Amino acid sequence: MNHRMIRYIVLWILKIEGLFMLLPALTGFIYAEYREALIYLLIAAICIAFGFIGTRKRPENTGIYKKEGFAAVALCWIVLSMFGALPFVVTGEIPFYIDALFEIVSGFTTTGSSILTDVEALSHTSLLWRSFSIWMGGMGVLVFALIFMPVKDGSRMNLMLAESPGPDVSKLVPRVKDTAVMLYKIYIVLTLAQIAALMLAGMQAFDSFCITFATAGTGGFSVLASSCAAYTALQQWIITIFMALFGVNFTFYFFIICKKAGIALRMEEVRGYVIIILASVAAITINIMHMYEAIGDAIRDAAFQVSSIITTTGLTTTNYDLWPTFSKTILVMLMFCGACAGSTGGGLKVSRVIILFRSVKKELYETLFQRRIKQIRFDGKVVSDKRLHTVNVYLAAFLMIFVISLIIVSIDGYSFESNFTAVATTINNVGPGLDMVGPVGSFAAYSPLSKIVLTFDMLAGRLEIFPMLILFSPVLWRERS
Repeated sequence: MNHRMIRYIVLWILKIEGLFMLLPALTGFIYAEYREALIYLLIAAICIAFGFIGTRKRPENTGIYKKEGFAAVALCWIVLSMFGALPFVVTGEIPFYIDALFEIVSGFTTTGSSILTDVEALSHTSLLWRSFSIWMGGMGVLVFALIFMPVKDGSRMNLMLAESPGPDVSKLVPRVKDTAVMLYKIYIVLTLAQIAALMLAGMQAFDSFCITFATAGTGGFSVLASSCAAYTALQQWIITIFMALFGVNFTFYFFIICKKAGIALRMEEVRGYVIIILASVAAITINIMHMYEAIGDAIRDAAFQVSSIITTTGLTTTNYDLWPTFSKTILVMLMFCGACAGSTGGGLKVSRVIILFRSVKKELYETLFQRRIKQIRFDGKVVSDKRLHTVNVYLAAFLMIFVISLIIVSIDGYSFESNFTAVATTINNVGPGLDMVGPVGSFAAYSPLSKIVLTFDMLAGRLEIFPMLILFSPVLWRERS
């Protein structure tokens, strides 16, 4: 185990976090929030100083294998969150550290669950940091760091493998560094496009930036207590469309850019993703239309909530907790389904869901026709036994963490609906759940123990379970480089 290289990577990330923290500090000076701005500036300076001191000398052995990659990524996200929570505590806006940690982890993991009961009481400085943390975590802080970090290409791939969401991570171009650059170019262009669209639609600049950061990273933090309900119909439609766009596998956009639209349109996951969205919007619209005076309003609310939940963004325009049980059931199912692999969305991912359904179909077929062997295909390629095994093991680990978390959280004594959706929405990085943790609720009432468990769930869900679980292996810490 290359401990020195792991420490080097963690300190690199701390340095980058300090640089990113300068943005909310600048926001504080713009809005004359000088006390908050200086606090953010001080904490940024501390992060940068620690980072520079720790990365002055690169270790002689820069090799990062899969186990180091998983451990490094998990530790990076933990350290990132620990320091990222400090401004909330020092400013006094979220005085209890566990609450501040929950809030910032919710941001970095693009979850959007919140312990705040009055979000509008926060300063512009902290609101910007809260939303920007989602944008940072959406594509992955390590993916950004890989553009600059002086490590070998093989090591870069092992780090990207541990951080990028989805069952498979592939290089868009031969060099991993160039892949990271390409991903961030697409990410930034889509981000700027949404900011421009919202401002042209009449939204204030500050709201446009914060909502776009939340949409791009598919996290649910808003600057208003009503989330997106107060915005105009046009602004809501813009947010709806961009939420769906950010939930698409970024490889799709790469093929479009490379003028390979035919390959892009044949991607089964993207086609399945679009079909699920359209079918869910249609079903919910039919189910809730009696609650609206105009069918257009029903379609808009249904489309917004479906796009928000399947991409695990978590922004809302209405209290869907008041919808009929059928519609709420669809939304809960979408929480688990999630967006596409290789997007900024969470959940199980559409590709895994498709593969799991086809594996069930395969078993049924081979039971009925015992002398025939049926292969599972995805995107025209045969799904290997190793990949199928990985998907099944991931699902088993996911369910194990889900059940254990649900049991611990239930100690607080709240309703099953609240507890079940609290765990579901954190481990799937969605944001709001139902009942107490619904669109108009928060996670404030949960005990410190439950908040720690749910914080772990957010990190495990964002990092695809195994990077977090590997930290509990005694073998990992006994080995020496």
